[in-house]
This record gives sequence, C-alpha cells and structure tokens, in this order.
Amino acid sequence: MRKASITRKTAETEITVEINLDGTGKYDNQTGVGFFDHMLDQLSRHSLIDMTIRAKGDYHIDDHHTVEDTGIAIGQALVQAVGDKKGIYRYGNFALAMDDTQVMTALDLSARPFLVWNVDFPTAKIGTFDTELVREFFQALSTHGGITLHIDKVHGFNSHHIAEAAFKSVARALRMALEIDPRMADSLPSTKGAL
Repeated sequence: MRKASITRKTAETEITVEINLDGTGKYDNQTGVGFFDHMLDQLSRHSLIDMTIRAKGDYHIDDHHTVEDTGIAIGQALVQAVGDKKGIYRYGNFALAMDDTQVMTALDLSARPFLVWNVDFPTAKIGTFDTELVREFFQALSTHGGITLHIDKVHGFNSHHIAEAAFKSVARALRMALEIDPRMADSLPSTKGAL
C-alpha cells in the first residue's frame, strides 16, 4: 500500500496529513477552516486518496498560513507515498463541469513543479474564505508535490462552484496519474530512467 504520514510544525501552524493513494476516497479533514475542509473532502473523494488531516493555525491573523501549509504537507505526503514512481501513469487530465462552471486540469508528476493558474473569481470571498487562497493551496501542492499543474477555468460565474470544480478536476487528474499502468507496472514512465 502506498501510504504516507507527514507532520509539519512551524510558529504559525501545526499540521498532520495521513494519506493512502490506494484508498477509496475516505476522508476526515479538520483544519479549522470550514470551506477549506469541504474542498479537501472533495479532493479526497474524487481522487480516491484516503485523507486524514488535522491542522491548527494562526486564525487570529487569517486562514492563509493554514491553507498554504496544508498544501505543503499534502504535497510532501504525495511524494513520500508514490515513492520511485514505477508503474504510474504519471500524466492526468480532466475537464469537470459543475453547473455554470467548467474547469480543466492537466498535470504531470514530473518532479518539476510549475503552476499555470488561469482561474479568476467574481468575488473576493466565499463566505468568510478568501478566494485567493485557492491558488495559494495549489501553488503549495504543486511546489512540494513536484507537480507540473495547469488549471484553467473555461467558464463560470459562481465562486463556490469555481473553487469546487477546481478541486474536483485536480482530484480526478491526480487519480488518473497515480494509477498503476498494468502494461508498465515495473517501469518508470520516462525515457530518462528517473523522475
């Protein structure tokens, strides 16, 4: 089983992430940021990665450090759990429709982090959650997970739907990239011999 556990403790946050890449999408996420928990639940359910996340942050300042550091810890856990990457498909893409919104994701588990973010929100907040933190999460995930990650909003006018479609689209693309290719189960998906 491809599992990992990461604990990240700083002066601003304390975060524990446990994941199982070969799970069924079970989740138990408690970060102290309600909307973010809802997004992490979507990430788990639609990637089929079991996730248990506990976070405590400096909420008296804002939610920024908690969201960003959770992205860092999930990225680190992904790297640990996937190991040498033998047998994985490596690439994933998914166009996800949610009511008024469509978001497309393409990603490569390349160990070369790069985020392309073509997503805008019509509002600055979803409830009390700052919409700019969605990008911060995916930047941290990309950087610390070694993921080339392209996320593009095709259309959409509801901020909640846009954020949720982004998380679900990334989840489905991750699911595809992390699956074991039965034709290449003992090989790296690269001509370089290393990823």
